[in-house]
Amino acid sequence: MGWSGSRMSWRELEGRLSDRPFDPAPDRTPLPVGRSGSVEPSPGAVPGGGVPYAELHCHSHFSFLDGASSPDELVAEAVRLGLTALALTDHDGFYGVVRFAEAAREHGLPTVFGSELSLDASTPRSAVPDPSSTHLLVLADDPAGYALLGTAISESQLAGTKGHPRLSLDRLTDLAGTDPHWTVLTGCRKGAVPVALQSDGPAAARRVLDDLVERFGRHRVVVEIWDHGYPLDAERNDALAQLSVDAGLNLVATNNVHYHRPARRRLATAMAALRARRSMEELDGWLPPTGSAHLRSGVEQARRFARWPSAVASAADLGARCAFDLRLVAPGLPPYPCPDGLDEMSLLRQLADDGATGRYGERTSERVAGAWAQIDRELDVIAGLGFPGYFLVVWDIVEFCRREGILCQGRGSAANSAVCYALGITNADAVGLGLLFERFLSPERDGPPDIDLDIESGRREEVIQYVYGRYGRRHTAQVANVITYRARSAVRDAARALGYAPGLQDAFAKGLERRLSPAASTNGGGEAPAGIPADVATLAEELCDAPRHLGIHSGGMVICDRPMAEVCPVEWGRLANRSVLQWDKEDCAAVGLVKFDLLGLGMLSALHHTLDLVAAHEGSQVDLSRLEQDDAVYDMICAADTIGVFQIESRAQMATLPRLRPRCFHDLVVEIALIRPGPIQGGSVHPYIRRRNGQEEVTYLHPSCEDALAGTLGIPLFQEQLMRLSMDVAGFTAGEADRLRQAMGSKRSHARMEALHQRFLDGAGERGVPSNIAGQVWQKLAAFADYGFPESHAVSFAHLVYASSWLKFHHPAAFCAGLLNAQPMGFYSPHTLVQDARRHGVEVRTPDLNRSGADATLEQRSAGPAIRMGIGSVRGIGGDLAAAIAAGRPYTSIEDLQRRVDPGRPVMEALATAGAFAGFDVDRREALWVAGALAATGPDHLPGVATGIQPPPLPPMDVREVARADLWATGVSPEGHPTRFIRHRLEAEGVTTAVDLRSVRDGDRVRVAGVVTHRQRPHSAGGVTFLNLEDETGLVNVVVSKGCWVRYRDVAVAASALLVRGRVEACEGVVNVVAEHLAPLGVRPPARSRDFR
Repeated sequence: MGWSGSRMSWRELEGRLSDRPFDPAPDRTPLPVGRSGSVEPSPGAVPGGGVPYAELHCHSHFSFLDGASSPDELVAEAVRLGLTALALTDHDGFYGVVRFAEAAREHGLPTVFGSELSLDASTPRSAVPDPSSTHLLVLADDPAGYALLGTAISESQLAGTKGHPRLSLDRLTDLAGTDPHWTVLTGCRKGAVPVALQSDGPAAARRVLDDLVERFGRHRVVVEIWDHGYPLDAERNDALAQLSVDAGLNLVATNNVHYHRPARRRLATAMAALRARRSMEELDGWLPPTGSAHLRSGVEQARRFARWPSAVASAADLGARCAFDLRLVAPGLPPYPCPDGLDEMSLLRQLADDGATGRYGERTSERVAGAWAQIDRELDVIAGLGFPGYFLVVWDIVEFCRREGILCQGRGSAANSAVCYALGITNADAVGLGLLFERFLSPERDGPPDIDLDIESGRREEVIQYVYGRYGRRHTAQVANVITYRARSAVRDAARALGYAPGLQDAFAKGLERRLSPAASTNGGGEAPAGIPADVATLAEELCDAPRHLGIHSGGMVICDRPMAEVCPVEWGRLANRSVLQWDKEDCAAVGLVKFDLLGLGMLSALHHTLDLVAAHEGSQVDLSRLEQDDAVYDMICAADTIGVFQIESRAQMATLPRLRPRCFHDLVVEIALIRPGPIQGGSVHPYIRRRNGQEEVTYLHPSCEDALAGTLGIPLFQEQLMRLSMDVAGFTAGEADRLRQAMGSKRSHARMEALHQRFLDGAGERGVPSNIAGQVWQKLAAFADYGFPESHAVSFAHLVYASSWLKFHHPAAFCAGLLNAQPMGFYSPHTLVQDARRHGVEVRTPDLNRSGADATLEQRSAGPAIRMGIGSVRGIGGDLAAAIAAGRPYTSIEDLQRRVDPGRPVMEALATAGAFAGFDVDRREALWVAGALAATGPDHLPGVATGIQPPPLPPMDVREVARADLWATGVSPEGHPTRFIRHRLEAEGVTTAVDLRSVRDGDRVRVAGVVTHRQRPHSAGGVTFLNLEDETGLVNVVVSKGCWVRYRDVAVAASALLVRGRVEACEGVVNVVAEHLAPLGVRPPARSRDFR
């Protein structure tokens, strides 16, 4: 549920939340939207009394740049045409079968599952016009055949490399065994039988056909014919039909479908060109001459195959025989290994009791009232739903992290569970905080709960490999992430397919606003013409949202009670030792695979680094779970001094902190849930802030709303409040309340919403709530659901917010060093983090060969610790090389480093540029000379024999040159922000610094200047763009209206540093500059801006 999906204006939303009168926008009925958009059959359906026919050879766009229609579209068209069944047979995988099965189930269409296997593929399918493999179409007869086919696909994928499965016919025969529960079709033009027929005649084709019969059985092999209107189709089909008669085999008609309707032919040819990495013109000789590879009705197929009438009927019969529902696969979790005498539930109760005693005290003297009763109630629900194994698996992963000293914490709805708190999975006291358990788990819930584990990103791989080792690679895999075309990638590939030069391809893509539709530049809907040709924009619009390739989910893993391949094929990911499913997280959930999210969180790595540095250099041990609430820390937060702090360092958060003024942990929870980016101008301030600051009266639509909303001053902020409101106002059960939350989510179901709406109104009426008030409460719920944040998420995040704030305040040097060592992460570049640390009195020192470790560390000084940047911060030095250089300390000379480590000339010159050789009493220019002269030496050369290492007299670098050298070598210049060196010119032009801007009055006109660190345009901002400028004194927030952006777009997009003239907007401690004029500043930035993230 994110604000980005909001379907109403801020004014309408604000009015509904505040219970104030407003003029609502026209009613927008939510459309039924699935993952790729639910597709209904078009008018003109073929009567069910037509010729029975099932399409048994069909590719969706999950054949990746081969099919051009989604499974939903194929199903909808099959229903319209009156097909009796439909098979999905994508290349070498089951990538789209779940979406296919869901769509077909909705329409009552029988489903057949299969795959077109690539045998003896000498090259990947990509980058060649016509891949060389032999195709064999295999259909699963039943769930047993499905499992065996999935195993065969997995073996082929794991035997090859990503995108290049390797499988021989002999190996497939071995895998099939004596009864594979498969039906094998002879396939398309690349099938072994058609190839032999075309190249060597009927006799050769008969020998290949007999070989297939010998391998798979006579009742398992079927001869396939198809008609795309090519000149030789009829002759080939005659020959294949004769072969089937001679061999005593069934003959079936298919259409080798690659798109649902003829109109998709152009997109299909473009995808073929992209797969081959050629333009459509270059690929023209290999492209099909007609657009005939679409779904056809039984009537049309019967007409086309009138010479072989049994082929169409046989296809319908085979479809009926092979059809089954994917739900029959029904995977589960493997049994958890329990000590003798205990089953899973007994072990879970024992662990929960032990943990609850530590967290809450003994049953007879609990420290939090009702804690033990809640523990017992939750355990009863877990037992009733049969989920103890799930909790034990998560507990086991958390215990591994604890043993290995890896920071981790559970978050998400798991924070609503007292059992998770007792087990140490979460750090949120669900009972003490009054969190709603039913948001996490309820007796009516369908499927297991969802527990996300945040793990320090630098060590997440250890946890992933532990899971592989603990449960076996055959039973474990990572969840896929289907990478789809977005606007820029679609424009780039559309231009490539249409034959535009590479430079133009990039220019078209880069000229497109990231959130702009590709067609906007031609239909007037964009902010400014992007210069995209009409043919590129039209083709790109068709490409958008189509799958491009398969990636890996950021942390999702599944564990299965049987070999994973029997449920979903597994293939290699790009990273070493990563095996990944062919399904994404929604597919896994739909089938019943249990997913565990092991999410890498950079802030946990930064906190771990910080704690280690504090212990090593300041001699104190900090326990993050026992931090005291410190007023001074909250003062820092209220002042929006939060650069580097988890979650509250963004522009929107920093603009809200001085208004909200958090003074306790609950305020941090509210702050995290509150922010959904939007302009502060025009009085668009969140009603909660107005009520908190006494600017608006606290009201409730009905007394029954007060219990749910009192903690947030009558304004709903959390998803859990949506559930409580439905329970208190309309008498919903906990299960009904959770279903309401899901129905009102980002993937709204119109039918479910309507049913629950009526149930809500009826329940409210039974409780004496007037109908008009009940309707207003429902509208409030619907408005809030667009942006509501789970309180459990906010509580989990708030712990890290306070921990990072506490460390920033009390240990600023260690905190900054920890952030540097955890890069890349967070909202700001290392240079901005260092500049912020310097403003807090921290000295930051450049890398030094003999003083620096691989990572940033601390050095003692009288005024407090200083940061010494690590060798790894230098350009071109990776982690392994940095560790090797640090391990070799001390070095006696530059030559000593070259001879012992031999890092290579680029690295030696980068170290010299960074000033890392200053300890040898050489200037940077002299060090560069020496590094270049020593490039020819190494471990196999005698010391002292290098010539030309004595530099001539060279002028030292001045401060500006040193700053530029630092920025080039490390991206960080501790003493030299670019604006520092032109400050005298900026002062002459009347430019105000960031620190002085705070004292400028509201409404005054000013000039500000700085390096652009961010460009953002939230969906809720109505086209307003927000810029962050940084000068040597701090950050400036710049608000650019839509009109101003259009006028100065070229400068606003391209300039790395800006001079802005505008009007100050100062309110409650928040200062913005509303831009009226933008101009390039003309300085070199320390880092690339982070735009539109």
